[in-house]
Amino acid sequence: MITGELKSRIDRIWDAFWSGGISNPLEVIEQITYLLFIRRLDELHTLAERKATRTGQPIDRRIYPSGNDPKGKPYEDLRWSRFKDVKPGAMYETVGEHVFPFLRTLGGDGSTYATHMKGARFTIPSPALLSRVVDMLNAVSMEDRDTKGDLYEYLLSKIATAGQNGQFRTPRHIIRLMVEMIAPGPDDIICDPACGSAGFLMEASEYVRREHPYLFHDSKRNKHFHRDMFHGFDFDSTMLRVGSMNMLLHGVENPVIEYRDSLAQSVADEAEKYSIILANPPFAGSLDTDSVAIDLSQVVSTRKTELLFLILFLRLLKPGGQAAVIVPDGVLSGSGAAYREVRRVLVEDHKLDGVVKLPGGVFRPYTGVSSAILVFTKTDSGGTDNVWYYEVSADGWSLDDKRVPLLPNDKLGPRPAVELASADYAANNLPDALARWAERNGDECKRTRAEQSFCVAKEEIASNNYDLSLGRYKTVLYEEVEYEQPLQVLADLERLEGEILQGISDLKDMLK
Repeated sequence: MITGELKSRIDRIWDAFWSGGISNPLEVIEQITYLLFIRRLDELHTLAERKATRTGQPIDRRIYPSGNDPKGKPYEDLRWSRFKDVKPGAMYETVGEHVFPFLRTLGGDGSTYATHMKGARFTIPSPALLSRVVDMLNAVSMEDRDTKGDLYEYLLSKIATAGQNGQFRTPRHIIRLMVEMIAPGPDDIICDPACGSAGFLMEASEYVRREHPYLFHDSKRNKHFHRDMFHGFDFDSTMLRVGSMNMLLHGVENPVIEYRDSLAQSVADEAEKYSIILANPPFAGSLDTDSVAIDLSQVVSTRKTELLFLILFLRLLKPGGQAAVIVPDGVLSGSGAAYREVRRVLVEDHKLDGVVKLPGGVFRPYTGVSSAILVFTKTDSGGTDNVWYYEVSADGWSLDDKRVPLLPNDKLGPRPAVELASADYAANNLPDALARWAERNGDECKRTRAEQSFCVAKEEIASNNYDLSLGRYKTVLYEEVEYEQPLQVLADLERLEGEILQGISDLKDMLK
């Protein structure tokens, strides 16, 4: 984790961007992303040079050509290791007039990162600010994958705290819960059709790296991890760059992060391609009928984005593939025909595994909308037997707009670093939810509807118009309270009346 001096320096750089006139937090992240990419290019070129020196062979893949750029500047001067030590004015001229035009020519190498740099714009407003940012980034050891990943995660977290664009930030502990529930393996192909900053893909990559470290000793699986396992779609070019850099700094060399309007474009070329989908799509309401891809609107007639995304997920999944996705509560209980039909499809045509009800404040301060995690398996032949429910009442953070942690860092998340005391579970339900998820086909089926988790038979759900809301099935226990007998209550009231009248009389006597 980033702590101490480094965190303070990043905070100062962030503040400097704002005071320097860049008020959009995404633009701040974007400019830092460009600089991190420029540093990465220099590191890759340095590695190629060392390999050439060691083998006595020419550099097999030059990133920086020999000679000069179109404006007469030696390409060698465009490298991070060269311009980082020059005076601010000269650095500013080099980066703005030479390095960024060079970035825009790199798309031809086919890498995800180079492709998304074709529209690179340099908007840092002053040489002094550029010099400060370069110094700060240069002080971070980029050899340590955890450090540079944590650096970028901390920067991304500031999108949320800045009070803008919070829709791009699903709380990291909620993402981790979803990834842990799905438990991706080394041969999976994972997709987020609304990837934003690639938080779901990043957490999935960290899970696979941690749980299956042997895969990197297998050349085929190693290549699969770096090039074929992780796929993300978005239609915001800034977020494509941010998401790509997030994956790069977390050690994935070339994920497939592509421009795609997921609901508007046909998915025929992507159908049944993925074994896992993890997502929290932006549920914006309704789309124009003409804006919806035909192969989605043919399944169910609706313009509601929350329903269209669920149909999309089912189209993208391979048979046997699993999804863990966040949906607004309306999906669970909406009374419209389209809502009922989508729920029927999940329950009857596929296998609905679980519903995790999230607390209403989990996405504050941006929205207080109630939401849930749906976990389902694409089967095309049914398979739902019992649906497992869990009601998260506390996720480890306060549920007000401040969202401050209620426990120390090592006790947060679905797999805390230290074992929780029994009292801690009241502040963080996620470890309990994860443990009970593993028992959903066993002891969980024996729990009563009054408990925090329980199972509901498919037949009961079907008889309730496929209503999936937890409140439909949960039993609420009322605390028994002893009440006074009616005659005693009347006697107490008479006594109270007498005391009041006596008090009034005494007050009048005092005023005479």
